[in-house]
Amino acid sequence: LMAVASLGIAMVSGAAAAFNHVLDQKIDARMARTRLRPLPTGRLSNAQAVSFAFALAAAGFVLLLLAVNALTAWLTLAGLFGYAVVYTVFLKRATPQNIVIGGVAGALPPVLGWTAMTGTVGAEALVLMMIIFTWTPPHFWALAIHRVEDYRRAGLPMLPVTHGIEFTRTLVLLYTVLLLAVCLLPYLVGMSGLLYLAGSLVLNLQFLRHAWRLKFAARADTAIRTFRFSITHLMLLFLLLLAPATLITESLAERLPGFSVQTVEGTTTDGVAHGLRWRGVQADRLVWDWQPQALFTGWLEFHLKIDDPEIRLA
Repeated sequence: LMAVASLGIAMVSGAAAAFNHVLDQKIDARMARTRLRPLPTGRLSNAQAVSFAFALAAAGFVLLLLAVNALTAWLTLAGLFGYAVVYTVFLKRATPQNIVIGGVAGALPPVLGWTAMTGTVGAEALVLMMIIFTWTPPHFWALAIHRVEDYRRAGLPMLPVTHGIEFTRTLVLLYTVLLLAVCLLPYLVGMSGLLYLAGSLVLNLQFLRHAWRLKFAARADTAIRTFRFSITHLMLLFLLLLAPATLITESLAERLPGFSVQTVEGTTTDGVAHGLRWRGVQADRLVWDWQPQALFTGWLEFHLKIDDPEIRLA
């Protein structure tokens, strides 16, 4: 299920990017960063690009609708509309807050993954969405500072163009401070343990260091270095959120004779893993009570329920 959901979401996301290329091709032709894209260079025609985008969107939507669930399919389609229409057509050309408001569409993927696995929009998914929503402005504005003349030439009201680079640097710093606080939420609401907390603090303090330099000791490459680090930051942050699932299943394999992990679909934040096998018996839902301190004290306590039997390990 996880592989099918990922494929469907990726197809619709790809379609959104293709529509963006079609709608922005005149702007892309005026910007050094984008002028070599297929449409500005004439390697693809409008008809080819539009046909590809519609086909990809339709195929991805149908795949999600039939093989995953309707909620995920419609939310993914809403994300496409939010990015390709609301952001690209209207916000991008209308307001320097375009990336903030339009960031809602870009922050949807964790929600889509959550609904694909659970069939509902949980509060935990909204926490993950909030992280990406808060991360997006300092991530993008760092690039916008580096490419400010590109955006000025294209006539787009990006924040460094409308309010100046110094003001934008200040907002990058403030948003990075806000991001540090928001990234504490998975730990505070019980979604993650001390491993995530420690890693999150390290990553966010490093991001804050980049933002501080951008504001108070900027060099020619500081903005682009901040942008590049922001990508690494988000990737590692979400890997830290996934780490407990791997540690739990590996420990189970060691503690239970005959236990083997066939697949792990979904997340452990709701206390449920799918597709696990114990003593050769498929368990559709395997539930445990897990103490995050186990990562540091070296002990684990599980309360497993497979169908009717209950097993306690300590």
